[in-house]
Amino acid sequence: MSYVALARKWRPKQFAEMIGQEHVRRALANALTAERVHHAFLFSGTRGVGKTTVARLLAKCLNCETRVGAEPCGVCASCREIDEGRFVDLIEVDAASRTKVDDTRELLENVQYSPTRGRYKVYLIDEVHMLSAHSFNALLKTLEEPPPRVKFLLATTDPQKLPVTVLSRCLQFNLKRIPVADIAQRMRQILEAEQIPFEAPAVQLVAQAADGSMRDGLSLLDQLIAFGAGKVGEADARAMLGTVARDHVVKLAELLSAGDARALVEFAHSLEQWAPDHAQMLDELAALLARIALKQVVPGFEGDELYPAELLGRLADGLGAEDVQLYYQTAILGRRDLPLAPDPHTGFEMTLLRMLAFRPAGATLRTGAASASAAPIAARTTTATATATATAAAGAPAGADSWAGILAQLDLGGAARQLASHCVFLGRQGGVVRLALDARNKLVRTRVTEEKLAQALSRHYGEPVRLEFTLSEAALDTPAQAELQTKQAQLEAARQALDQDPTVRAIKERFGATVVPESVRPAK
Repeated sequence: MSYVALARKWRPKQFAEMIGQEHVRRALANALTAERVHHAFLFSGTRGVGKTTVARLLAKCLNCETRVGAEPCGVCASCREIDEGRFVDLIEVDAASRTKVDDTRELLENVQYSPTRGRYKVYLIDEVHMLSAHSFNALLKTLEEPPPRVKFLLATTDPQKLPVTVLSRCLQFNLKRIPVADIAQRMRQILEAEQIPFEAPAVQLVAQAADGSMRDGLSLLDQLIAFGAGKVGEADARAMLGTVARDHVVKLAELLSAGDARALVEFAHSLEQWAPDHAQMLDELAALLARIALKQVVPGFEGDELYPAELLGRLADGLGAEDVQLYYQTAILGRRDLPLAPDPHTGFEMTLLRMLAFRPAGATLRTGAASASAAPIAARTTTATATATATAAAGAPAGADSWAGILAQLDLGGAARQLASHCVFLGRQGGVVRLALDARNKLVRTRVTEEKLAQALSRHYGEPVRLEFTLSEAALDTPAQAELQTKQAQLEAARQALDQDPTVRAIKERFGATVVPESVRPAK
């Protein structure tokens, strides 16, 4: 069998074929065009981003027989021999297997001799950080005084382990992780050239799993082609990579949007039949929420192969911007804390419940067929609250009610409104308005606040008025007091509703949870 792996078959043979690394390509192209090529280069970066590839391309350019500009011809004898790995003046060394100083000395014995075939003798040392300290010392002498026709191309995944004396004698290029979009685009080009049928979401999944490495991505693609019997399908990709179906992630987002805690828990249980990776599910949910947030902020955001614009638009309309941010933060924190949970499923389930439990004020938490109006931080006012409010209002005297009505119509704010809210209306006679002020709040009465209140009442009555105040040591049914009683009734109703909520009760019974009374706030 003569099958060649995709990563080897499609290794770039020209700088133009490289994916990403524009900063490296540009610098090398300028150096080659100007014929100002340094004698030593260090290419660093994570695995599979193109370190040895760019080193070989540079070696081809230096020894190409017909090179014009910054690209090798690719057809001359030197180019073909370098591509086939048999060019005598390109000495490739794996430092991981030749760490001893004797190996390095043997390697450099012939460095002073002129190239046999090409213009330059090129030493390509991969994983150079694996050399011993003595080996680096042996190499350093040659780097300090290199022969005129010798170039050193060093590659490493860990440049911090190189001595500074070596680093200072090399031109250093850090190759970046390749973006997912670029990996996916390259994969689609390769699959089309190989005439292999594929589904775009499957390619996107493999590109994400590549984790910035083009080589790893092509190796996974090779594996998927074998797994899918010559096809690249989304279902096969998810099965091979162990990811949950896209529809499952979307369903989680929809249930979060609906605020249906019972249905959310039931669906989380149903996913167990797939033996999912709970950390990966939270990763995918966070990735979907990030796309939804982009759709909300940038309406023209087109999404991608996994989540098209129409789907993102529907989810963005159903979720509030605050909810999306909260759910995203909760997902990544829950992902971080999974190892601390009793088991992964419990950690995943609690993360989902935490998303609903800490929704912003005003959001409704549904629990299946029954609708409970409670959440630990934002509990809605129920019928009991409305009854309590009505009862509190029916206890207030008519004079206070009238004053509260007038106060609601006044264009008044700040300390002046505070002054008015702590008063009771005693009556009006001509241009004089008489008010009783609660003595406990007498400090709020100042010349400025009194003048502002008089001006607001003058506008209300359509004629100038003057205020007369009476201090009362007895408790008064002021608008401020009535508002305080209403809030207390609402808070008590919210706490009762929270205690009676089936989901909250289930969490208490199952996990021994308790509600912090001070954390409960009625929704506005």
